[in-house]
Amino acid sequence: MPQQGRKALPDCDPEVRYGARAFAVLAGVTVRTLHHYDRVGLLKAKRSGSGYRLYRAQDLERLEQIAALKFLGLPLARIRKLLESGPVSLEEELARQGRALREKRRLLGAALSAIEDAESGIREGRPAGELLRRIIEAMDMQNNVEWMMRYYSPEAQARIAERAATFTPEKQKEISEAWKQYYHDLDALKREEDPGGAKAEDLARRHKELVAAFTGGDPEVEAGLKALYKDRENWPEEMRARAAEFEKGEGD
Repeated sequence: MPQQGRKALPDCDPEVRYGARAFAVLAGVTVRTLHHYDRVGLLKAKRSGSGYRLYRAQDLERLEQIAALKFLGLPLARIRKLLESGPVSLEEELARQGRALREKRRLLGAALSAIEDAESGIREGRPAGELLRRIIEAMDMQNNVEWMMRYYSPEAQARIAERAATFTPEKQKEISEAWKQYYHDLDALKREEDPGGAKAEDLARRHKELVAAFTGGDPEVEAGLKALYKDRENWPEEMRARAAEFEKGEGD
């Protein structure tokens, strides 16, 4: 990142050009990084008459923007589009990333709260097994969310976090129960001699509504959800087992 090991640019004419090696030293990055950013259109260098890359002092500001957005987890192609589209899109993206980070903080807070409750409960003589189970559940929730998020783009992750912030525990329980009932009814329909007609149409409608309750109709989130289920054979064993129980309407 440019913030680490960067040397202060000397006071000079802003039109002074630096060769790639000199600019890399001043910016605290490698020449290879500058070359890559030039090739992908992130930080286009001017060219000397001999074809060498040249940079100006003001190129450092864009380099710092790239480093900050990369640190937030955005892919280079997305960073290029944001920087080209102007400050409004950049502000919106930062807001989305902020919501995603706040959701991670919420999950960490739940895990820390479970640990603090367990510490207090043990001092009060409450059963340790139940207290430790709550810690495991909180940590599992965090780990499962982090694992599943790899199937979603940074934009989708931010939108999921935004929607999750509006879900109360009661609402989450309601949706969970609705999914269990859906799978229960689907299993019953499969056992009927003629699994079509009005019941099938009703189940299709309910499935669409339940998916929409999670995705909000957002195509980025929908794409991530499809990728997640397409890769089901590579899910962790625990996740596959929990999903199988849930789809039988037997989840917690």
